[in-house]
Amino acid sequence: MGLPYEVGDIVTLKKVHPCGSRDWEILRVGADFRLKCTGCGHQIMVPRKMVEKNTKNLIKKEK
Repeated sequence: MGLPYEVGDIVTLKKVHPCGSRDWEILRVGADFRLKCTGCGHQIMVPRKMVEKNTKNLIKKEK
């Protein structure tokens, strides 16, 4: 099924954002994900399939 993604987790993707960061914070989970770049704060909406395919590392949020 894939990794258990939750709001607040940090995802490391394969491709580098133009600002130089690879880490994204998950703001919304569903069929689409809303991600926020931890480097510059830019927000994007991407399909779940793309996130699952390009995830290198998942850092769970502290509870």
